[in-house]
Amino acid sequence: MEHWELTARERIRDTLARYTWSGDSGRVDDLAATFCTDGVLHIRGEEPLRGRAAIVERLSSVAATPAAAGTRRIVRHNLANILFTELAPERVHVTSYFTVFTEIGLDHFGRYRDEFVAEGSDWLIAQRFVSTDWSAPNSTMAG
Repeated sequence: MEHWELTARERIRDTLARYTWSGDSGRVDDLAATFCTDGVLHIRGEEPLRGRAAIVERLSSVAATPAAAGTRRIVRHNLANILFTELAPERVHVTSYFTVFTEIGLDHFGRYRDEFVAEGSDWLIAQRFVSTDWSAPNSTMAG
């Protein structure tokens, strides 16, 4: 494995972590910053969101969702099985599973299919396809 690949893998893992930690804490601007300026977020069943402003606009309502009655708001995204499917010095494809826990317990889970590109020393999301495979009947996030 070449040095650029090791560096890319670790920087991509960092971007994935920044995405989930930012989203979990409701910092939607920071979450959008993990995308390229013209990055695309495509949530299955919806029109693709193009650019950081569109991503912020759509996800702000999710971040503002109140907690289930009588509880404190909790959101925890967990990523698993991060698989690097294509690697090149300028573009990397990654697939991973996500599971989301909220104050109700297991809220929803699914898959991310990502395309990352290098921007300076960072690797940012150029395109993300989100596929929710299951959500709880009383999900506070997936709808």
